[in-house]
Amino acid sequence: MLNQDVEKVIFTEEQIRNRCEELGKQIDSDYADQPPILVGLLKGSIPFMVELMKHISSKIQIDFMDVTSYSGTRSVGDVKILKDLDRSIIGENVLIVEDIVDTGKTLAKVKEMLYSKGAKDVKIIALLDKEEGRLIDIKSDYVAFKCPNEFVIGFGLDYNQDYRNLPYVGVLKEELYKE
Repeated sequence: MLNQDVEKVIFTEEQIRNRCEELGKQIDSDYADQPPILVGLLKGSIPFMVELMKHISSKIQIDFMDVTSYSGTRSVGDVKILKDLDRSIIGENVLIVEDIVDTGKTLAKVKEMLYSKGAKDVKIIALLDKEEGRLIDIKSDYVAFKCPNEFVIGFGLDYNQDYRNLPYVGVLKEELYKE
């Protein structure tokens, strides 16, 4: 049923799995001395984080934050922290796991907050990077895929909380979200 709302698939389940395998190896290499705490940004990061973790062979710990700046298809600019970390990150390497980097506002705020909590280092890994949407100069340290300037759904990405369970990333048909 959900598939009928997808205009086209841009990243398949297999492409995502293969890219997560590559990223997992890179993380193992980059963090050989002190593995990072993976901090998933709820809710969109969950499928990406789960797939990524399968391919990291180092001991890792995870935590979650729930932050939002979106209403429907638009960033409203006001970043709200709905759930904070459950643990201390003082002196720790933190790797923020994000589904998509778009405007950059949310990630800039979260990164600043994690440093203020005493993190030794904060880096970003994103499933998708939509550079054309950037309003704040922030870069992901690891990116699975560059994202076209289209409204994407699936593999954690949603439209009003729907479509997160698609096993791929696709473009939502425009007539479903245009007013």
